[in-house]
Amino acid sequence: MRNSVIAVEPIAGALGAEIAGVDLSQDLEETVFDAVHDALMQHGVVFFRDQDITPQQELDFAKRFGEIHFHPFVAGLPELPEVMEIIKTETDIRNFGEGWHTDQMFLPEPALATVLYAKEIPDFGGDTLYASMYAAYDALSDGMKELAGRLKTVNLPDAGRPRGKPATGSYNNLQTMGLSDTENYEKLSEHPLVRVHPVTGRKALYIGLHTERFANMTWAESQGLLNFLIDHATRPEFTCRFRWREGSLALWDNRAVLHNAINDYPGKRRRMHRVTVKGDAPY
Repeated sequence: MRNSVIAVEPIAGALGAEIAGVDLSQDLEETVFDAVHDALMQHGVVFFRDQDITPQQELDFAKRFGEIHFHPFVAGLPELPEVMEIIKTETDIRNFGEGWHTDQMFLPEPALATVLYAKEIPDFGGDTLYASMYAAYDALSDGMKELAGRLKTVNLPDAGRPRGKPATGSYNNLQTMGLSDTENYEKLSEHPLVRVHPVTGRKALYIGLHTERFANMTWAESQGLLNFLIDHATRPEFTCRFRWREGSLALWDNRAVLHNAINDYPGKRRRMHRVTVKGDAPY
């Protein structure tokens, strides 16, 4: 019976697991939710197949992890603003979520977790990559760990532009998605380059495409080390890849995981529903 006995099957060495035996259209008992939460803490990102849920049911599941976060630039569904619809149509060139990043890193209190549910999927392409920032940190030399532990990063929302260049208004290129407050692309937030996870106590690199430079350094001075760390953090052995099907749902921990939505399905349509859980300030 679903929601009575669940199975957790890892899909890669560094992170990622599929969970079977859970029906997210139902309220989860505490023991089942605790098992899902434990799997998330252990594997960083977990996946559920063959779910048939409404936006309200997705929202109810996300609320079990904390208060809901509203994206500062992209509007939610008119009837349920906590749920954001992510669409790439047959005529769109860019997709939302391309490039290695962690959600809302440009805010003083970035996202804790993200729930993403597949509504329409191309017949091929549109996979999502994930990377373990625990594994990336653990693999650094002692000298690099010591240096990284003393650095802070400066992060901004205008994702996808070349670092150090003027704002492009990248969200404005996503014509099929609602936008709001697009005048604040240049807001900056500082975070430690190495953050301690508040639940597991483990150290993780905290870096992604929102990272502009290191605090108290110029853009030019920062680029060599930034590029090295991002390339290092996304090495294949630190990653997993998820192939979506309609009805699949992913839940990931933004405090220790990067993700990258692959834009490899030109001329095809992909539609997802996303709910994001509010986090706290990294330390």
